Amino acid sequence: MNVGLALGSGSSRGWAHIGIIRALSDIGIEPGIICGTSIGALVGASHVSDKLEKLEEWVGSLTRFKIARFFEINTRLNGFVKKERFQDFLKEYVANDDAIIENLAKQYASVATDLESGREMWLTKGSLIEAVWSSVSLPGLFPAIRNNGKWLVDGGLVNPVPVSVCRALGADIVIAVNLNGDIVGKHFDKPEDTIKKENGVVSKITDWVIDNTGSVFSTNRIKDQPPSLFESIAGSVNIIQDRITRNRIAGDPPDILLSPKLSHIGLLEFYRGKEAIREGNDCVRRMLSEIKHAIDAA
Repeated sequence: MNVGLALGSGSSRGWAHIGIIRALSDIGIEPGIICGTSIGALVGASHVSDKLEKLEEWVGSLTRFKIARFFEINTRLNGFVKKERFQDFLKEYVANDDAIIENLAKQYASVATDLESGREMWLTKGSLIEAVWSSVSLPGLFPAIRNNGKWLVDGGLVNPVPVSVCRALGADIVIAVNLNGDIVGKHFDKPEDTIKKENGVVSKITDWVIDNTGSVFSTNRIKDQPPSLFESIAGSVNIIQDRITRNRIAGDPPDILLSPKLSHIGLLEFYRGKEAIREGNDCVRRMLSEIKHAIDAA
């Protein structure tokens, strides 16, 4: 039986995929097909490249300051992420620069969006790193990526949870991970004293980056304060992905749907990886009986 794992988009909440993969392995489930969108494509690529343990260690070491080093104020306005630093990260923790999808031990695919036509693109051949780059290119943070003659951006705009891709690649049973099930509107408001406490431990450099990018790292704000630029972007992305995910899953439901509870983690709070990984693991434990039943019935 060929198990497919569809890893959904969700930016920093995507570190939960690490906990899910680990927990599934602990109960003897090793998917032969890994399909991912955005952060799901990144974590999935790390798994098929045997770099997941190294990625998990790095995620566990993240701080707000370390994340700040990935961002820059860009006068070209084509993205806030430092491409060179992100490229080095991909090579170190996700896949070797010469990794080719066709040569992997497991089947792999990432999902991206053709910026010109709006079409969904499945990347199943060629450079693994380029496939990841194309899928994670969230508009506003990353520039569009040129791949096979097309300008590609984040796959979450068209297929946030790639169940259909797993089935097309031959999966007999599909386990899907939806990171967006409980997020719309729930991450905006936190108590003012919590916000002050969080801001008090941030370095001057990180404060500068946050102040100049409209609160890059989190969507925390005082009640009744107008949303910042990035809060508006984050909220819009959340709404789009939630609505698309609902429609796609209704039309092509997975055999098992895992929905970790991650609404407390903001779109770009990558430094909260330990929390996300733990919730991914816990999500599998909560669904254990249903997972075993679906596997046994297949």
